[in-house]
Amino acid sequence: MTIPNIASTESQNAFDVRAFRSALGSFPTGVAIITTTGPDGHPIGLTCNSFSSVSLDPPLVSWGLRLASKSLEAFRQSGAFAINVLAEDQKDLSARFASGAIADKFEGVAWTPGHRGLPVIAGSVATFECDKFAEHIAGDHVLFLGQVAKFDHGRQEASLVFYKGAYMMLAQSLRELAASGKLDSLHLDQARRLINCMLLRLACQNGAREDFDAIERNIAEIENYPDAAQRAEASIEFFRLVTKAAHNDVLVVVAETLTTLLRHVLQTDSTLRARPELVPVRRKILAHMRDRDPDAAETEMSNYFDQLRRGAAAQEASV
Repeated sequence: MTIPNIASTESQNAFDVRAFRSALGSFPTGVAIITTTGPDGHPIGLTCNSFSSVSLDPPLVSWGLRLASKSLEAFRQSGAFAINVLAEDQKDLSARFASGAIADKFEGVAWTPGHRGLPVIAGSVATFECDKFAEHIAGDHVLFLGQVAKFDHGRQEASLVFYKGAYMMLAQSLRELAASGKLDSLHLDQARRLINCMLLRLACQNGAREDFDAIERNIAEIENYPDAAQRAEASIEFFRLVTKAAHNDVLVVVAETLTTLLRHVLQTDSTLRARPELVPVRRKILAHMRDRDPDAAETEMSNYFDQLRRGAAAQEASV
């Protein structure tokens, strides 16, 4: 009879915490700052990527905090907390509220008091202001459940995403290239032309009447806006609606990345602002979409980008 080596067996079965953490890192998560107020009314906040939805009826969300956290008692004693979902350009805020070396994390940070005085951080992609619903000890963490009393989703920007120990910031990296002058606008035009022509062909095939009606309303808005910046934003919305009409989730992600980049470029490069003379071209594109004619629609879309490029070149030459 062979006696098993108990020590060896225990060693083989030992849980590899580091490998476990690495495996968990394979799941991309959003980044949020959880805030509350202490007994003295002072704002308290920390960075978290364990936020998740729990229930729609009632509206419940959850997040977890380590038992060893210095902020634990403040959150346990508080009857409410706010979840501030960060945008890609708020990476510095994420690092600030994750640091243990900063005594007053709110110093210099723009925020306003919300539900029950909760600190709501300005510029967040979304905020959820919650009354504490329940809390449960789970291993080395406390799980907090909150019932959403108020929420906001006003900022149209990509969210900051954490993956394998790093932030995922494709659009942010592209914006930095644009801001530094290292992104050729011609390359951006080429990418937009190719992606939008593919989306347009799919929209001719998959688009519903309500999709086309929404595009028509958007074109009317572009015509009515007197301000160039408003027309430019409405023009971006035109392409977003074409993307929606394509009903292809994969291409939607690619198109939204380009849209985020274009929005930044419009803020820094006046030559790429929308122009009223392009409105009739949009109407022709829509007419071909309604006729389910992808070839004619793509030809008109190419004409649109040709005019866009010619107009930009003329403005550059006149400067």
